[in-house]
Amino acid sequence: MTLETKMGAGASAAAGADVRAATGEMMAAFEALKAANDARLAEIEKRGNADPLVDDKLGRIERSLEATKERLDRMALDAARPGVTGDVRNGDPERKSAWDGYMRKGDDSQLARLDVKSLNQGTDAQGGYVAPPELDRLIEARLAAASPMRQIATVRQTSAQVFRKPVGLGAAASWAAETGSRTETTAPTLSLLEFPAAELYAMPAATQTLLDDAYADIDEWLADEVESAFSAQESAAFITGDGTNKPKGLLDYAIVADASHAWGQIGSVVSGGTGDFAATDPGDALIDLIHAPKAQYRGNGRFVMNRRTLSALRKIKDGSGAYVWRPGAAGEASTVLGYPVTEIEDMPDIAEDAAAIAFGDFRKGYLIVDRQGARVLRDPYSAKPYVLFYTTKRVGGGVQNFDAVKVMTF
Repeated sequence: MTLETKMGAGASAAAGADVRAATGEMMAAFEALKAANDARLAEIEKRGNADPLVDDKLGRIERSLEATKERLDRMALDAARPGVTGDVRNGDPERKSAWDGYMRKGDDSQLARLDVKSLNQGTDAQGGYVAPPELDRLIEARLAAASPMRQIATVRQTSAQVFRKPVGLGAAASWAAETGSRTETTAPTLSLLEFPAAELYAMPAATQTLLDDAYADIDEWLADEVESAFSAQESAAFITGDGTNKPKGLLDYAIVADASHAWGQIGSVVSGGTGDFAATDPGDALIDLIHAPKAQYRGNGRFVMNRRTLSALRKIKDGSGAYVWRPGAAGEASTVLGYPVTEIEDMPDIAEDAAAIAFGDFRKGYLIVDRQGARVLRDPYSAKPYVLFYTTKRVGGGVQNFDAVKVMTF
């Protein structure tokens, strides 16, 4: 036991050293990027166009910066990924044994004998069983670590097919003296937001040899297999989903000029250029975007964009000549004008009419709904000699506060 503890501490120290080394590389690359971009801007000012050699050097530095950032992101994801220990795996041993028998050998007799509601309430004509809560929580924990939107939005659990949330759009109020008469105020206006949970599925395959291996943790394997499949589909739906058999994405709502923004619409500010930032003082549009939400949403505000848009922001300076983008320290997000940046690849690229950048308090702005109970159908017949595990989960999502998040339209 002492040896294991020391090995664990050594591994942790090595991981910390790797993070510090990668952070140092990223900071060095950022300084090189600033120097190369300053040279490029000087060439443009002097000759009207950039030297191709300087452009090529800048491209190489950016690729190095991106590679280092990806390494840091992988380290952060590995550190955040839940393992097999802890409360997420503490359950009824008899139920766990019955579930293990079903997953490894297809024996559902013990599940039927236990007649546990949480195990069989999801059966339908397709067959399959609702997974034990321990596996359901393990999958959710993996998704939370892998999905950028789940890390910044509000996530709610529900047992219903549709999650309904009443929202007050304002109630009349008035001042009165301590003993003065009170006139009746008008009733508050309420809006009922509905978030239906749509079915998301994956079908990982295992060999019978793996299933027969007593040392292989099947729940851990299944959670690991569905993580990448579920997170990729979720990420796209949370940004661009049309709400039909999937969540309604942030950018699927009507996008209007912020001055004429109303409830049910996403307010936007313009970048100042046609399919680009303005040629002069491009950072001013970012400041306009930051101040588009009300003050109560700026304290926890953050930018959301894809890596190509972030690459463009790395070359922009503010009015004082300082770069608007700053790399984050070990384990921290990079920032733009002091606000953290979350990279979501499903955000559109910078182009004419594209809402490529979003800013606001996503915790208050976007809601993700998980219906409890992942269902697993074991299929040993369709892809012999492999065993397929048809795994389904119900997820919904949509904007819950249209004042909390704004976008920049190019």
